[in-house]
Amino acid sequence: MTTHQSDDRIELTFLLGLGFQLLLGEFTRRLEESGHADNLRPLHGMAFQALKGPGATATELAERLGVTKQAAGQIVDDLERRGYVRREPHPEGGRRKLVVLTGAANDHLRAAGRVLHELEAELGRGSVDLGALRAELGRLVRTLNGDGPLPALRPAW
Repeated sequence: MTTHQSDDRIELTFLLGLGFQLLLGEFTRRLEESGHADNLRPLHGMAFQALKGPGATATELAERLGVTKQAAGQIVDDLERRGYVRREPHPEGGRRKLVVLTGAANDHLRAAGRVLHELEAELGRGSVDLGALRAELGRLVRTLNGDGPLPALRPAW
């Protein structure tokens, strides 16, 4: 994107992707500055969100993330090695395991939430009308998706 090209001539998918990339990069930088430089990627944050509350089986995590069971198992293995999740016996018994967040993951989620809210507030005080942007993006998503439940946000980056 050059400075000579007006925003209304740039492809929407490019603007959405670039906006996401820049916002995520700034969020990650600020999270690292706050003392949470533990090399977690957006995928890990999405897994944390999917596991909040009572946790989930690896199969349920795969469904929530829109990835294969094998990929979900690798994510769980990685997060377990890092101390962010643990496997517990499933309350319904059997061989299934429940994957639950540890205190470290909950601490990370709280810090990430603070950083994200601060960043959004800062952007909202500038020239960006985040309320209007959020409303328009919501309408775009509903137009493309219909009235059904939202699909999984696939961590393809």
